[in-house]
Amino acid sequence: MIKNFYKEIEKIYIKNKEIINYIIVGGLTTLVSIVTYFLFRLVINIMIINVFLSWVCAVSFAYITNRRFVFESKNKKVIKEFALFINCRLLTLLMEIVFMFLMVDLIKFDDRISKILVQVLILISNYVLSKLLVFRNK
Repeated sequence: MIKNFYKEIEKIYIKNKEIINYIIVGGLTTLVSIVTYFLFRLVINIMIINVFLSWVCAVSFAYITNRRFVFESKNKKVIKEFALFINCRLLTLLMEIVFMFLMVDLIKFDDRISKILVQVLILISNYVLSKLLVFRNK
């Protein structure tokens, strides 16, 4: 019974490996972004700088883990791939800044809760951009 359960879980994982790995890596990337944001907030406490610095930390982590564990890229043009990855992440950084500005500065919503909510949108956007543009299997 337990052996069959594990076999079914394994089948589900194999069938959905990329998306499951992306959710795990994306969750860890989100955690890196949130934790570094909170840490920078303790020291700097200027939202736009905190968002940017947390973004730099998260993107560095994300490129390495997405390339290796999610999309298993074999692209030999690493610099070109990395540049495209950065450009896509710059787009989602702009989205994050706009949404954080709207939620925190205009609506006056708590910045910590706003950061968590905005990360959900960023996670989805980053997957779509990575899948369709950056890590295409050629």
